[in-house]
Amino acid sequence: MTCRISVYVIGLALFASACSGPKQSAVSQKNNNVTSSRVVNKNPKFLDDISLTPESSSTSVRGDKQRNSSRDKNSGVISDAPEAGKTLPLQLKYAMLLNTEAGEIKNERLYRFIDDWYGTRYCMGGTTKTCIDCSSFVQTFFSAVYGITIPRTSKEQYSFASRISSKKLREGDLLFFNTRGGVSHVGIYLMNNRFVHASTSAGVIISDMDEAYYSKRFIGAGRVNMQVEMAGK
Repeated sequence: MTCRISVYVIGLALFASACSGPKQSAVSQKNNNVTSSRVVNKNPKFLDDISLTPESSSTSVRGDKQRNSSRDKNSGVISDAPEAGKTLPLQLKYAMLLNTEAGEIKNERLYRFIDDWYGTRYCMGGTTKTCIDCSSFVQTFFSAVYGITIPRTSKEQYSFASRISSKKLREGDLLFFNTRGGVSHVGIYLMNNRFVHASTSAGVIISDMDEAYYSKRFIGAGRVNMQVEMAGK
């Protein structure tokens, strides 16, 4: 009797083992299929329309937004714009500094000038890359970027420029500040409240108009570049 029971128990065990085996194998096979499908999908949808091509001087980025912007023939770009569909490292750098998208950095000549002078130290009366003051930087900027000659000092530039509202600022407009009494500092508006200027503390730099120091000393804005004015109409 004991032998019969043992044989019966062993038979049940073998049957249970035979039933559970295929189930575990199926689960394993299912998991393998899932893993396999994830590996095979090498072209996610969000990458379908983007092509990154490493080059020595630029990174090519193609997509709907770039194609749309390349069709805009009335963008008001004043000077050399990058070839459609390409984002230069220069654009990426200043897009970050100005808190905007790289596609908004359109005036390559302007930003190359800024990049060339960025960090030049300040000195009163300076006119070179050894050191420069705020009004000389502005004067040099307008001559190099726009081919326009403007007066030398910030007070003369204030008188020379046409008054405009700070709510209507455009790239290339002048910003005037009272730092030592009267009009004593000047900078060039870029976008998003940022402007470039030769500061006494940091030299040529990009600052924010909303910074407490500048917002308290802001006098007004002026426009001297008719090309900028016409581009905004």
